[in-house]
Amino acid sequence: MIKKLLHTRMRVNDLSRTIKFYEEALGLTVSRRHTSPRGAQLAFLATPNSDEEIEICQMPPGAPSVVVQPDLMHLAFEVEDLAAFAKAAAAKGYPLSDGPTPSGSGMIAFIDAPEGYEVELIQRAKK
Repeated sequence: MIKKLLHTRMRVNDLSRTIKFYEEALGLTVSRRHTSPRGAQLAFLATPNSDEEIEICQMPPGAPSVVVQPDLMHLAFEVEDLAAFAKAAAAKGYPLSDGPTPSGSGMIAFIDAPEGYEVELIQRAKK
């Protein structure tokens, strides 16, 4: 039986650039790094208030390049204040790529991560 989700893996071409984005734009932290038995460089990002991690993987030299199809997948994070988050991220060079847009549960927006992955930002409606 499954006990819980541990991590989600995303392949990238530039591990350093991707880690920088998640640290600077979203405030995530690297919990650990290592090299896999197949030679891939791995970094695990801790997510606030969650046991699940994001595993970022860069394959060894010579591996095919990552090409992310539009709208293939995205990660979603809840933010307290979407306008404040957007202002702070833009000041660091990470502007929103879409939104903010009202939704049934509050406001949503998107920011583009390196490699073409999207990150959804959700501000839940006040109850």
